[in-house]
Amino acid sequence: MNTSSPGADPIIFPSPVRIGWIGTGVMGAPMCEHLLRAGYALTVHTRTASKAQMLLDQGARWAESPAALVAEADVVCTMVGFPQDVRRIYLQPDGLLSQARPGQIFVDFTTSEPTLAGELASQAGSKSAWALDAPVSGGDVGARDGTLSIMVGGDSRVFEGVKPILSVFGRTLVYQGQAGCGQHAKLCNQITIAGTMIGVCEALLYAHKAGLDGETLLCSISSGAAGCWTLDHLAPRILKRDFSAGFFVEHFIKDMGMALDEAKRMGLLLTGLSLVRKLYVAIQANGQGRSGTHALLLALEDLSPNFITPDSSPRLLLK
Repeated sequence: MNTSSPGADPIIFPSPVRIGWIGTGVMGAPMCEHLLRAGYALTVHTRTASKAQMLLDQGARWAESPAALVAEADVVCTMVGFPQDVRRIYLQPDGLLSQARPGQIFVDFTTSEPTLAGELASQAGSKSAWALDAPVSGGDVGARDGTLSIMVGGDSRVFEGVKPILSVFGRTLVYQGQAGCGQHAKLCNQITIAGTMIGVCEALLYAHKAGLDGETLLCSISSGAAGCWTLDHLAPRILKRDFSAGFFVEHFIKDMGMALDEAKRMGLLLTGLSLVRKLYVAIQANGQGRSGTHALLLALEDLSPNFITPDSSPRLLLK
């Protein structure tokens, strides 16, 4: 496996750098658009070709298979949904790493398992290539605005080499440590969000029941000690009862599950996270898995039997 060392030669890319990308969903598509606008040569592949059409119209090239994409790229990036997708794309017999060549770099932006990130780095190293785990935070807004926070694990020298690429769609780029550390950092991020989300939703429920105007309330608490990204970006959606996804409930459940599994392995008991995950599982069971994470409000409403929704809309009945 490749490792960095003090004074090691910097990573030098050919010019222009060729980037391959798999995963053009809510997050991946706008990240790719930033690369195209920055002038990078971009080749994409998705299971459903039509999902990449918007990028092809903007100048991206299409690869018929992951193998074809690897052959055309100096840096291969992935942004998919679940760890099993990462494992399939990278480690199956005809997966990305089976085609890796010396000096090639693989960057996985998916929020995935720390141990899997270590496995990818090891497999890439056996081919004299490198793999970084680089999960992101900032949601659909951050992806569109190019302001994502990117947490990176792997070879520090490789991280320095890909910084110019990451800075195209990321504002905060932080090297966290060896392979898997980027994923550990992202799980810390998700633990924090889970606690913040339940606090914001309960505050808005309380405000409504107390007869406060939600928008007026946000003017006060968003600029005080309670200020946070969730209040700024998701609380206004909650007030409009707009539960469309910037980040899917089903993906958040996956992330919380990984955090709880890692905590159990380390001998930690995360009671707050466990509670919030149970509420999200209930939401998913009632058909809201593709809603945004702020749909947690629906579960909390149903735990208050006398609560009337602000717009008299039907309530989600949790079993």
